[in-house]
Amino acid sequence: MNRPAPADLLLTHARVHTVDPELPEAEALAVRDGRIVWVGDADEAEAWTGPGTRVLDAGGRLVLPGFVDAHNHVRLGSDDACVQLAGARDLDEIHTRVRAWRTAHPDAPWIEAEAFDYSAIPGGRMPTAADLDPVTGDTPALVLSYDVHTAWLNTAALRALDVRADRTDLPFGTAVTDPATGEPTGFVQDFAVKGLSREGHRALRGLGVPWASADRQYGRLAKSLDDAIGYGITTVVEPQNSLDDLALFQRARTEGRLRSRIVAALFHPRGTTEAELDEFAAAAEEFADDRLRVGPLKLYIDDVVEPRTAALLEPYAGCGHHRGDTFYPPEEFAELLTRLDARGFQCFVHATGDRGIRTVLDAVEQARAVNGPRDARHQVVHVECLDPADTPRFAELGVTACMQPRHAAPDIAGPGQDWAENIGPERWHKAWPLRSLHRAGALLALSSDWNVAEMDPMIGIHAAVTRRPPGGGAAWTPGETLDVATAVEGYTMGSARANFLEHERGSLTVGKLADFVVLSRDILAVEPDVIPGTVAETVVVGGEVVHTAGR
Repeated sequence: MNRPAPADLLLTHARVHTVDPELPEAEALAVRDGRIVWVGDADEAEAWTGPGTRVLDAGGRLVLPGFVDAHNHVRLGSDDACVQLAGARDLDEIHTRVRAWRTAHPDAPWIEAEAFDYSAIPGGRMPTAADLDPVTGDTPALVLSYDVHTAWLNTAALRALDVRADRTDLPFGTAVTDPATGEPTGFVQDFAVKGLSREGHRALRGLGVPWASADRQYGRLAKSLDDAIGYGITTVVEPQNSLDDLALFQRARTEGRLRSRIVAALFHPRGTTEAELDEFAAAAEEFADDRLRVGPLKLYIDDVVEPRTAALLEPYAGCGHHRGDTFYPPEEFAELLTRLDARGFQCFVHATGDRGIRTVLDAVEQARAVNGPRDARHQVVHVECLDPADTPRFAELGVTACMQPRHAAPDIAGPGQDWAENIGPERWHKAWPLRSLHRAGALLALSSDWNVAEMDPMIGIHAAVTRRPPGGGAAWTPGETLDVATAVEGYTMGSARANFLEHERGSLTVGKLADFVVLSRDILAVEPDVIPGTVAETVVVGGEVVHTAGR
């Protein structure tokens, strides 16, 4: 046998879990020109070395393909300039944190906060301006919910943003009004649909909201990209962007902050024109390399369960008739998706309620009937409350279930939390049915939904396997857990396949891009509750070591 040309990088003394059924396990791999050229046993590795070969000794550690996070809002990110409300469990704690921030920043023109939990507001109601006014005074305040689907304003912000009884349909959301007085309460729905749109961001910038400025946006993106590569996420699917936002990714690339590969979906709000679709298609042609790819479209069919804006088949628990609404009538949405499908677009559709999910599946079914079956790989994103009758339709229609296991843990959605209480115990069996979908043959693309939940894949994999929070505790709906190998596949090959990347990423296979991570623990062998805390010790992208833990 002739000696092969030397590798640029040789990984050896590893437990390589390839996620490739043709060669599931190996001990070493070789990389040349950014791609894997050999995978095999350690005793054959020496043949791939030469004077210029960098040898990476894994010391027996587990090596996985680089994680592909199928739904990660790195551009939205988390903002250090905001009051941090994660973990604030009641209104008093929210007041304490806002008061402390205001004391530390007495000259700030705005008070901005993020990650408030709906369950912190007493009595199961939504927050009001009156809840904020005692600690914010005359300084306008904008508080974003943990899921960034709603905003909470004080009285000063209502004035600054010109929110009035006769002006509730805002460019950045829909103002809720008091049923008795007709006046805005300070709570704004539809922020994810409108406030995060191109027009919504432009409106907020024009009104002087610092959070919406380009520099603050870039700061959030750069920090999130650093976090992503540190967790071993070598491909990020950023699910909601406007054409304006692409410049942020280009800047990150120029400045060396784009170490993970990016797939950027473009937001398709209601009213998007054919001319805009032409611009989207042109952007997909312009940005089409293995570092930055643009192309899928993001749509919404419903909103979220906590403020009762997701679309359910039956009324919310404790409500006589309210089932939530879809953003489109079903017939209109089916026609829209059929047109987009005919143009060759892949669609990511946010759907959380069982009626919202069914509406999307019905639309895909119509598109296939009208246009003929094609390998479209449309996604239902979140799949939080799925009627069992619709479970087999994912595989039948070739629809991906893009899901976030961490959301299903009891500290976010379980008993005592707004999600579980609004759905009601008789429907808890519908919650994030990972195992049911997997057994029915659906493609699972697992993801974090950062900054709605933690970005770390170790936390997501733990939640998928245990249905428990990272610190342990009782499991919720444990019949829908996955085994660790299946969860790993969902975070690698499943997410790669969902985004048409399976020939380049998702497994450690000869010919694919050399993206992989060396972990501090063998998560396939340890007890599940110690998976959180596992560290990405070394991260390699395209054969280059781009992150080493502790450096």
